[in-house]
Amino acid sequence: MTRDEIIEQLAVKDPAALFAEADRVRKENVGDAVHLRGLIEFSNVCGKDCLYCGLRRSNRHVGRYRMEVDEIYATARQAVALGYKSVVMQSGESCQYPTDDMCRLVARIKSDLNLAVTLSIGEKTRAEYAALKDAGADRFLLRFETSSEKLFGELKPDSSYEERMRCLGWLRELGYQVGSGIMVGLPGQTLAMIADDILLMKKLDLDMIGIGPFIANPQTPLEGSSCGTLDLTLRTLAVIRIVTRNTHLPATTAMGSIDKQGRQKALKCGANVLMPNVTPTKYRAQYQLYPGKICIEDKPGDCFLCISGMVKMLGRTIADDPGHSLKR
Repeated sequence: MTRDEIIEQLAVKDPAALFAEADRVRKENVGDAVHLRGLIEFSNVCGKDCLYCGLRRSNRHVGRYRMEVDEIYATARQAVALGYKSVVMQSGESCQYPTDDMCRLVARIKSDLNLAVTLSIGEKTRAEYAALKDAGADRFLLRFETSSEKLFGELKPDSSYEERMRCLGWLRELGYQVGSGIMVGLPGQTLAMIADDILLMKKLDLDMIGIGPFIANPQTPLEGSSCGTLDLTLRTLAVIRIVTRNTHLPATTAMGSIDKQGRQKALKCGANVLMPNVTPTKYRAQYQLYPGKICIEDKPGDCFLCISGMVKMLGRTIADDPGHSLKR
């Protein structure tokens, strides 16, 4: 699809045909199985001050926490007990864990639990990324949020777009399965920008792409801004599926937070991954990038039952493998 064709599809009056085509491409390229990736939000400490995020450094209303390394390991072990083959270990940036400690944790999870490990811990040095890869990390998720350097600079005033792209390049060079993504409906974002985002995703040849609607957080400078819509988020997801073919695409929690059927709708127009939360319940209320996040009072087992039922109701199956990249 060309840039103009992408813009046309994002703006089409009735997206039914777009959604049907995305679902067909999904079935043809990645099948009916839905991959589950247990999400461990192990720290909400962040050194960045992004304007849109509830974990931003300047937010004084958040009770900060850092799970101990042994507690993170125990949570990963619980994910195995629930049947997950993969975990995503996520934190704020600059979460203050020594790289050696993280490497030992990753190595222990790999050797003892045989899980596929995705890290989502922000920008690091190339040497740090290499050490974590050598320890056994399989994947790394680093969202660029927008391909517009101007908008990136406005929303992430203490970050560098150039550095973000450099980090994504390092991750690819080091052999990670690389994930990235955007928010849909950001203040100042246009359909043309989203089209450029999608073309950048294609150029980067990403293994996984996570997107979600922008949801204004009242504890950030973007309080009161118009939020993104599920409709445009689903259109964007559908086009990404058609353009990238066999990339893993999650039906994200943010979609389910603005619409009770949001994740189910996403699974019908291109998504093939779900990321149920396995974070201990006592921490969840403090890990809210946006307000109204679902499942913050649930126990890990509750999330598994909910997700399993959702997949079954859609006539899909749960994958019995770790869901590695289909591109490599």
